[in-house]
Amino acid sequence: MRLLPLLILSTTLAGCTVGPNFRRPPAPSASAYAAPSEQPQAAAGQPAAIVGEGPSRGWWQAFGSAELDRLVDRALANSHTLAASDATLSASREEVRAITGRQLPQIDASAGIAQEQVNLASFGFSGAGLGVSGNPDFHLYSVGGGISYDLDLFGGLRRQVEQVAAQAEAQRRQTEAAHLTLAGQVVNQVLSIAAIRARLAVQQAILDDDGRNLDLTRKRQQAGEGTLVEVLNVQSQYTADRATLPALDQQLAEARHLLAILVGVASADLGATDFDLAGFTLPGTVPVTLPSALVHKRPDILQAEADLHAATAAIGVATARLYPDITLGATLSQGSPSIDHVLKNAFRGYDLFAGLAAPIFHGGTLKAERAAAVDRARAADATYQQTVLAAFGQVADLLSALQTDARAVEMQRNAEAVASRSLQLSRRSFEVGNSGILQVLDSERLHQRAAADLVMARSIQIINVAHLYVATAGGWTSETPDPADRAGD
Repeated sequence: MRLLPLLILSTTLAGCTVGPNFRRPPAPSASAYAAPSEQPQAAAGQPAAIVGEGPSRGWWQAFGSAELDRLVDRALANSHTLAASDATLSASREEVRAITGRQLPQIDASAGIAQEQVNLASFGFSGAGLGVSGNPDFHLYSVGGGISYDLDLFGGLRRQVEQVAAQAEAQRRQTEAAHLTLAGQVVNQVLSIAAIRARLAVQQAILDDDGRNLDLTRKRQQAGEGTLVEVLNVQSQYTADRATLPALDQQLAEARHLLAILVGVASADLGATDFDLAGFTLPGTVPVTLPSALVHKRPDILQAEADLHAATAAIGVATARLYPDITLGATLSQGSPSIDHVLKNAFRGYDLFAGLAAPIFHGGTLKAERAAAVDRARAADATYQQTVLAAFGQVADLLSALQTDARAVEMQRNAEAVASRSLQLSRRSFEVGNSGILQVLDSERLHQRAAADLVMARSIQIINVAHLYVATAGGWTSETPDPADRAGD
């Protein structure tokens, strides 16, 4: 009965939760990623951006390569990086459950056996008066248990649960980002391998032309129509063009090794990587997420939002430390010198208690900790805003690249066609003696540069399309959130 007023007061205060409540940042009002003058205009050979729901899961299938699909699926299944991220996510969820459990009554049991000697003199007795000599020895058997409950008057514990739940949500979003990033890296690496192989094919075609030129000049020299200088010039060009092959071979090997790492296997177990740019389809349309929806889909933005939520809850945790807290509890114990009597009522004892803890003086530490929590929340808010801006800028860049890449490919295709025609005419002119070998070599160098630039432009175009899929969230959604993740909402 003496505890009843305290219980009533505590129950009334227990609904109070100090600190600011988290409110999700509003969606941006922008309806486009760039100014109207910068909006990309659809053109022939250019994938059209369709603004709406955004990419679906399995966006890499848009490139029409079954081998690419298998490699991405293999990477998502085997990646050690993803395994580590998944394990970290699981650990964060268990931490939420651990903190949540502290909101419930804590019950413990105990049992013990001890050999004791009673100091009778300390209690004012003598052994003779009690019919014993000296201080008696005996065994003491005990069992018991206790229960305690933190009333959490000002919601400090509730804010802790909210904080760790938000941190678990941030880890979940980081795991989603890891999946999305890995898929993008595999696609990028496969396309890069195809681009390097295309450059090698161009270089080999150039070497074939150099070989024909060398054979032709040697025959002209043997027929008395050419000179040794012409032969040496062609041979020098052939040697210089061959010197570019080792660097391309090394790039191809490194690209293949990196792909193996992404897939989660040793390079020897990767299998064939004979990718060809012609084997990939350039999507006719690319679904792009609306700006207002991107902030609720892109994992890095959602992670920044969860970090802001955790920082906001931390203010409540620090604020609650400024106020008193009450813990209620009870214990029950049974103790007897004979194990046969340990459970009898005569040897039973209990304790009911209520403990109050209130800060009086801590040298300004608690207030400083709260001020620091407020500052960290401001920093988290600024980080969130910057993450959103960076994401919008990245999407705007890639949308612009849709148009500029298409123009670049078209221009390089025309340049390659003109250079190829010029090279053919130069060879014919040389064969009939109307021009020298230097003119042929000049035309060949122009064609070589134009062919390489065309391969580069085509590879950049398709790689930028892949980057756009990733930048607009790539359709990745993880499994249904664990209920513990929503604690404190």
